[in-house]
Amino acid sequence: MQKRDLKYLLTVLLLTFSQIVKAQIKSDTATLIAIKNVNIITMTLENKIIENAVILIKDKKIVSINGTIPKSAKTINGKGKWLIPGLIDMHVHGLTDSYYSSTYPTKGATYFFDTQDVMLPYVANGVTTIFDLNARAENFGQRNEIIKGHVIGPRIALAALINGGDGSGRIANTPSDGRQTVRLAKAEGYEFIKVYSDLNIETFKAIIDEANKQKIKVLGHIPDAFKSTIEEAFSPSFNMIVHAEELAKQSKDYSEEDIQNFVKLSKENSIWFSPTLITIERILDQTISLDNIIKLKGFQYIHPLMRSKWLTSNQYNKRTSPEFIAYLERMIQFNNRLVKAFHEAGIPIIAGTDAGTSGVIYGFSLHDEIELLVKAGLTPEEALASTTRLSATWLGIADKIGTVEVGKYADLVLLDENPLNDIQNTRKISGVFFNGKWIAKKKIDNMLSDLAKRNAENKNKFDWNKRKDL
Repeated sequence: MQKRDLKYLLTVLLLTFSQIVKAQIKSDTATLIAIKNVNIITMTLENKIIENAVILIKDKKIVSINGTIPKSAKTINGKGKWLIPGLIDMHVHGLTDSYYSSTYPTKGATYFFDTQDVMLPYVANGVTTIFDLNARAENFGQRNEIIKGHVIGPRIALAALINGGDGSGRIANTPSDGRQTVRLAKAEGYEFIKVYSDLNIETFKAIIDEANKQKIKVLGHIPDAFKSTIEEAFSPSFNMIVHAEELAKQSKDYSEEDIQNFVKLSKENSIWFSPTLITIERILDQTISLDNIIKLKGFQYIHPLMRSKWLTSNQYNKRTSPEFIAYLERMIQFNNRLVKAFHEAGIPIIAGTDAGTSGVIYGFSLHDEIELLVKAGLTPEEALASTTRLSATWLGIADKIGTVEVGKYADLVLLDENPLNDIQNTRKISGVFFNGKWIAKKKIDNMLSDLAKRNAENKNKFDWNKRKDL
């Protein structure tokens, strides 16, 4: 074959391949899905309920509600079912590829986690957005895998954690270091700043101020340094308190007076509240007995390395004593009182779980959290708002997700029963939409079954206490 003929043949092949790819892309993006005869809980501010409706999804977005169904549309029968926005967990700590032994130049991770396995519990539970509050570079990679369509998983917001003291990670012990750490985190692509417990007062204030200048929201702990001067920790630029126990530890006697003071300070400064009630509940469970972890719904979907950690290196269980158990029980009661008071004062309450903490299982724990919010005094509708519209609003993406409206991304959960009647109905999932992609319950169940089987087969291959051997 002559050189000219070979060049011509290669050109033809490239053009043909390009046409095939373009046709495939056009086919994928032009896919139409209609859900008919479904009851829509919009979760808009007025929370309009649209009964026996038709919703049309195209190009990842909701394009019509109660419009006509094109003949080319794939239809899903939603008769007797309820459609809600995808759920948002505003506090997770995700698994990423990691190394636990000593490192050296060119040495990479020693433990690798399959991103689809990591994200599957979220998929199974209709959690379509997560907020990682101690994000690493690997989390950007996971997010990109999902965006590229290689993995079915949630949208991921990323916060850089800044602490003080002499630990590892992003450490700042002076105001100038605090400001520079904020600037570096922004340059690295982090979208939020989480402040932590060991920051000193001056550095904490500098971080808050610099983040405000950089137009980055701040959330997190109230540093221990504010123990005797709690009022100084509150400012309009500290956007959300994470963990009810951050307030509990500032109270000597768990008094009603302290609760009302916390409410007053938060309301005056427009600070939102994410109580993570499930965290202390699970800490109490495992303090009493590790069997309580093994019995948790979803435990079989946790990676064997993490399961080994929770069961063999559990600091909460090692601390067990009648005094510690009584302390946790008192804190749980105080946390519930805090939620009730904040709710009555009209302070926005946001659902987060601290998923990844031992005993707090990805995806499954969000349903636990909203049930606890209802138990603490919210209505089912208010608890749903905490994990949909309000969370999207705090993240600054309420124009994209958080409600069921035309123009929003199709992050949706199809339920068998009405969650407004019983919040536990959020667990009765018929199928989910992740960014317009429909995943039916049968497929989810098959994926979960496969993951549980592989985890069981690999159970003895991962020992937390030998993690440094690799």
